[in-house]
Amino acid sequence: MAQKKFILAESDIPEQWYNIVADMPNKPLPPLHPGTKEPIGPDMLAPLFPMELIKQEVTSEKWVPIPEEVREIYKIWRPTPLYRATGLEKLLDTPAKIYYKYEGVSPAGSHKPNTAVPQAYYNKQEGVTKITTETGAGQWGSALSFACQHFGIECEVYMVRASYNGKPYRKMMMNTWGASVYPSPSDRTNAGRSILAQDANSPGSLGIAISEAVEMALHDEHTKYALGSVLNHVLMHQTVIGLECIRQLEQAGDFPDIVVAPFGGGSNFAGIGFPFLRYNLEEGKNIRCIAAEPASCPKLTRGVFRYDLGDTVGMTPLLPMYTLGHNFIPAPIHAGGLRYHGAGAIVSQLLRDGLIEAQSFNQLECFDAGIKFARTEGIIPAPEANHAIATVIREALIAKEEGTSKTILFNLCGHGHFDMSAYEQYLSGKLVEHEVTQEEILASLAELDTPLIA
Repeated sequence: MAQKKFILAESDIPEQWYNIVADMPNKPLPPLHPGTKEPIGPDMLAPLFPMELIKQEVTSEKWVPIPEEVREIYKIWRPTPLYRATGLEKLLDTPAKIYYKYEGVSPAGSHKPNTAVPQAYYNKQEGVTKITTETGAGQWGSALSFACQHFGIECEVYMVRASYNGKPYRKMMMNTWGASVYPSPSDRTNAGRSILAQDANSPGSLGIAISEAVEMALHDEHTKYALGSVLNHVLMHQTVIGLECIRQLEQAGDFPDIVVAPFGGGSNFAGIGFPFLRYNLEEGKNIRCIAAEPASCPKLTRGVFRYDLGDTVGMTPLLPMYTLGHNFIPAPIHAGGLRYHGAGAIVSQLLRDGLIEAQSFNQLECFDAGIKFARTEGIIPAPEANHAIATVIREALIAKEEGTSKTILFNLCGHGHFDMSAYEQYLSGKLVEHEVTQEEILASLAELDTPLIA
């Protein structure tokens, strides 16, 4: 029998994170102050983040040590398994070999604890007693709640209202780990109240939720803010995924031609993609790294590259990013973790330089892919993960048409056990399709007065 899964020992948990900035031919442009439009220093970030994370945000070191206390907590779920998707291969009748790294075995059911744990650790080291954050589908909020509970830190989560109403058991996970959870926009903050004044029924967005969480963090010197994606240090923490994959594929005697991950702000994609991009940058290999995003929030495939705010109200630095505009309100699709208006600076620069690719998918195609995967591989994927599966199916069928044997690796970033209402809607024919029009994108971008990039 062919080997189905590839397992590493706890001693194989990576001892360092990989920082792709060290190998990039063009480094990301610096963040700017939202008022002066001048490059910012660590002092502006200090009210929001502990100094160690600020150092990681700006470091050019290629390898950053993982603290032993973090690695010890990683042992709860890491190393995660790598599987050969033999059932899906058979269904597609493709010569392609398909592998997936399964991050749904973590306590939160996704890849998010890979950065939540170190972020909570560094905050604890600096005496922080409370962390605020935002969450879309609830996976990041769940992960940070879990991590804060480990270190005795209070956690306050602003959950995008569309997901707060649609995914109640994610909220209960956070409550179980001791976190307070509020639907965003809320009446607890100036940012939330200003949005509700414009639209009392606002479904919310990650940009709005970020504004609320940042505002609350700035009110208390003992409170910091944590972000689950986008920022450099967050993307770096996730590289444990790809670093483990390299060793597991060595066990399999294989190496990828294509690496795929869902894309919201960048941490999922960076986690599996960056360690393999290193081979392209260092050794001249030609691994295709594809970011899969929703057609309803297509910042990589249809956005513009310019400076923009990370939040809706304007409390965060300006970042160089592919963006749909910080006022953009995505349709309330079930892949709530991908409903973010912009992309992280590192991923944006890599895309601008042609070093990675991006593809977008409609919601129905993604759920069709998720059903195929569940029925052949047994795991019900999160709606976010379905975007990667749709990409894999597309590429595997191209390989079939071409008669070429390619090795495709993707990140199955989480399970869909708390998303069954979405599957119920799909299976009953009630799932609504969303695709943003060009007019809507142009209208959102027209509102920007942020700096252009030549």
